[in-house]
Amino acid sequence: MDGGTEFRLWAPSAPSIQLALGDGAGKPADFLAMEKDAGGWWRVVTDRVRPGDAYGFRLESGLVVPDPASRRQVGDVHSLSVLVDPTDYEWKTAGWNGRAWEESVFYELHTGTFSPSGDFAGIVEKLDYLKDTGITAIELLPVAEFGGRRGWGYDGVLLYCPHDVYGGEAGLKRLVDAAHERGLMVFLDVVYNHFGPDGNYIGSYAPEFFHEEIHTPWGAAIAYDEQPVRDFMIDNALFWLEEYRIDGLRLDAIDSIKDTTDTPLVKELAARVRETFPGRHVHITTEDDRNITWHIERANGQPILVSGEWNDDFHHTAHVVATHEEEGYYADYSRKSVAQMAKALATGFVFQGNHSQHRGREVGVSSGHLPPTAFVNFLQNHDQIGNRAFGDRLADLASRRVVECLQAILLLSPQIPLIFMGEEFGATDPFCFFTDFDGELGAAVREGRRAEFKKFAAFHDEDARKLIPDPNAETTFEASKLDWSAIQRPTYRRRLEMVKRLLDKRQRLIVPLLRGELPGGCGEHHVSDDTLAFVVAWHLKDGAVLHLFANLDDEPWALPSDVVTGDLTCGELLHAHPKGAEEALKTGVLPGPSVVFRLEGQKLLTGIAR
Repeated sequence: MDGGTEFRLWAPSAPSIQLALGDGAGKPADFLAMEKDAGGWWRVVTDRVRPGDAYGFRLESGLVVPDPASRRQVGDVHSLSVLVDPTDYEWKTAGWNGRAWEESVFYELHTGTFSPSGDFAGIVEKLDYLKDTGITAIELLPVAEFGGRRGWGYDGVLLYCPHDVYGGEAGLKRLVDAAHERGLMVFLDVVYNHFGPDGNYIGSYAPEFFHEEIHTPWGAAIAYDEQPVRDFMIDNALFWLEEYRIDGLRLDAIDSIKDTTDTPLVKELAARVRETFPGRHVHITTEDDRNITWHIERANGQPILVSGEWNDDFHHTAHVVATHEEEGYYADYSRKSVAQMAKALATGFVFQGNHSQHRGREVGVSSGHLPPTAFVNFLQNHDQIGNRAFGDRLADLASRRVVECLQAILLLSPQIPLIFMGEEFGATDPFCFFTDFDGELGAAVREGRRAEFKKFAAFHDEDARKLIPDPNAETTFEASKLDWSAIQRPTYRRRLEMVKRLLDKRQRLIVPLLRGELPGGCGEHHVSDDTLAFVVAWHLKDGAVLHLFANLDDEPWALPSDVVTGDLTCGELLHAHPKGAEEALKTGVLPGPSVVFRLEGQKLLTGIAR
């Protein structure tokens, strides 16, 4: 502002707050008194801190803390903050307005393990490769500054500050600019349900920011009934979308946001996003264990609030079919996983108000009225790989033929697909859970991680649990880095070429049929008893019907005579895997395991359920 910079800090019960001015070494050198207004905000205007200078806040106890809305730090989360001029970056792609939601093909990646350099610049080097593969949107695991140098990012404490190890605010802006130059969207995973355990100083000067009496898996709940707290988080979402020109946000575990107000935070946040950026394609996705739909409802074919919900149900059914695992939450999917997969593909969720044995209660609401694009499907993601004891990928757990069939189902079905880094070439590198804590916190994280697996048969024995990698060991982080040399080997190259063909077909032949308003309840499915085979038909734009024939068993499947009513040779063959599956289907038999996608002008099937 004219005359200098205004510094503000919300600390309604603090007896005093001073602005700490840093010296050339980034250490506190002088202090200015701040004045508190009736709303609990401490303020001061000064011309003694210029862009590039260090600053912080000194509490009555003498503790100097960083700005909770810091854009850059001198060092780590415990250091002073740095004043940043947010207008000093000159965008090359200032006219970029994003891409339509139905064009989204997500590539989820972790900045630190995606490239050899482990930073934003390393991602830039791979953007041409991703575009050539058919990816349209990269999705970054959280990048907000967290304790230590390495971690997944879900322990962020400075939510406005890109992690310095990754390249900081300048590096992130260069990445977004470079992606937009190539027509790629950039999504960011953001965490509004908790702060990390290392470097969160807010409670030391604003205990009102938290509800100590309301517990979450990570500690005290955030007090979203306090307007400054609510504004802090909503402004954070707008900040990434405006200042960094991010194309969309993934809201982590919104079911763990303990909001005591009448208006859920997600509802207000999404509405503000829609109002603030009416001229851009800006999208929001969510993770939610409740299988709710109020946030992903449509009006005239367009999302009212949230564009898409991560559909864990689809993942779980696919994983059980491929691996036959039945422990933990997979117990809900072990008996009828193929039938459940067909239901998820046709109507959204598996659990739509029915009882979950694993959770001991009824879960979900009806979702069949929603278009398939209201759901983000995946076979793997950071959680589903990284929350395994050894970070195993699906390629190490299931047969190659079944995985390739599932990959075709993922990429050619009308839901929005997401793949995890390296999945496109069948990477087998583990992606483990890793952190960078030491002392008591490091020990607690290590032992807590191992204790999580006590309930699994393979880890009932304490000695077996000791084999689980230590999250704080640098070797655990290094083992999780992608091995890019694998692409040079024939098996991996073959998988990559298959994925490229599938994504090319998706954009050319399927995406145009997803534009605008799709008919309600557009999916139908049929599953034969005692088989691992099913058929799904989706009624898309302009009367087109997309058919999926899938047999994930080893034995061939004869389509029941009361199911097929049309000529299976008409229309357009989109994909058949393996070779010969389409010819066999013409005779009414689908070999196993195999999938066939056909696009017709009419439905070829009868006796299948919506």
